[in-house]
Amino acid sequence: MALIVQTEDEYEDLLGLWSDLESGLGLVLSHPDSTQEFKQRVTQYDRWMQDLLEHDADVGLYLLFQLAINSPVGYSASHALVSAVLCHLISVDFGLPKHERDSLVCAALTMNIAMTELQDQLATQPGRPNQEQTVAIRAHAAKGAMMLANLGITDELWLETIQLHHKDDVPGEDLTALTPPHRLAHILHVVDRYAAMISPRQSREGRSAAESAQNIIRGAAEQESGVGQSLIRIVGLCPPGTFVQLDDEEVAVVTRRSTQPNLPDVAIVIDQNGELMRPPTLHRTASGKPVISSALVAAAIQERINHHIILQLGTQAA
Repeated sequence: MALIVQTEDEYEDLLGLWSDLESGLGLVLSHPDSTQEFKQRVTQYDRWMQDLLEHDADVGLYLLFQLAINSPVGYSASHALVSAVLCHLISVDFGLPKHERDSLVCAALTMNIAMTELQDQLATQPGRPNQEQTVAIRAHAAKGAMMLANLGITDELWLETIQLHHKDDVPGEDLTALTPPHRLAHILHVVDRYAAMISPRQSREGRSAAESAQNIIRGAAEQESGVGQSLIRIVGLCPPGTFVQLDDEEVAVVTRRSTQPNLPDVAIVIDQNGELMRPPTLHRTASGKPVISSALVAAAIQERINHHIILQLGTQAA
């Protein structure tokens, strides 16, 4: 059932819930040693995330992608939350057993716990990682699993998934043929790359979600395992909250997924003359022209977009 966003206050409340979830997660990741009942806090954030998605997954994805593509500030927590949401949705798509799903999502939330501060720093520094930073990046998976074990995490599948998710030898065959740690590590590896591609850095703009998706599914391992295709099935080539150019030169923001990954519902926000549409116009690309000609990076949109109006349109039409 769609969650109706009727007013700006309702939009702000919903955005506030996602932002509170992100900031709470950021606090736990930044100060794990001073977090009481660490495992319970992580699983609490997992349940909170699931509750928000159950209200309306499209609205949740819209807000998540807006948070991810618009600012590198607080990158580590934003990246972890986006990755956890995508891992949750993929686990549903593949029908993973609940214990595998739980371990996968917890691994996504905590995979970079050994480099939280460094990850935030890398997102805002203008240049590439220096030698010391590179060493820390290479060591973070093993170090993170060790930190989590010291924090009382006894779920071996959670820990092994983190240890393996950056291994180059993670096989890309049929997921059902893999051991659970390799299966979950491969899913997390694909999701981690995708989430990193769409997010901006000080040294570069984020890629469009469509470009990121195409890069992911070109990989041989992703093709064999089907994880890349699952990602596209779940969020679409252009997920809710991302911007697109239509073939009549109008610009739109995706509001909802449809049964066809390349034909979502959109709200047209900028007309053919480059003028802001007041109000935006809802359009289902699956019903005919105009259709999407290309995806756009968020930095290409200079106008201030009224997202609560867009979500109001999208949820009322759902």
